[in-house]
Amino acid sequence: MAAAKKPILYYFNLGSKGRGEVVRLFLRELRIDFEDKRYAYDETWQALGKDFQEKGLSLTRKLPVLEIDNHILSQHIPILRYLSRSVGSYDGSSSYDKWLVDAVSDIYVDWRAQWVANLSGEARNYKSETVPYFNSIWDNLYSRNDGPYLLGDQVTYADFAVFQALDNDEAVGTSPASIPKTLKALRQAISNRPNIKDYIASRT
Repeated sequence: MAAAKKPILYYFNLGSKGRGEVVRLFLRELRIDFEDKRYAYDETWQALGKDFQEKGLSLTRKLPVLEIDNHILSQHIPILRYLSRSVGSYDGSSSYDKWLVDAVSDIYVDWRAQWVANLSGEARNYKSETVPYFNSIWDNLYSRNDGPYLLGDQVTYADFAVFQALDNDEAVGTSPASIPKTLKALRQAISNRPNIKDYIASRT
């Protein structure tokens, strides 16, 4: 029997920033050995993106893309959901839990659209209004269980997404002077996850 092909994550070389990083973190959390292919995020991507599209690696010419289980997966939140379902965990057990996890991840997607707009100067009052707005929503939802995670002591893929949001705001200087205690606890808990602790401490 032929050996299973090692998964491949395709993403830009953006350090700790960007949506591909949360996939990278989650793969490490699951102890999935993968090939990490990174590309320059500059004018060279226009031609390379067309090549990805022609080869069927990215229909949208966007990254991240995860090649795993003989599938080519795109869209980072659905990738996290796929990985969660593959291991039968990380997305709650009850219908309500699953709703809560999906709701938080969808709110994260809304946040990310504003974060990207801010990078291009198209989001007004992002730091003073938008970031506190999303943090207050997450604080409300995270307060429904005794943390540090959304479902209490049960970590989910949504926790990694919110961690990425908080981390990326700090990385670009848009994190507020203080964040809710629930979100501080989440950041610390994810940062100390055994499978990713050293990676998070070393990344730039």
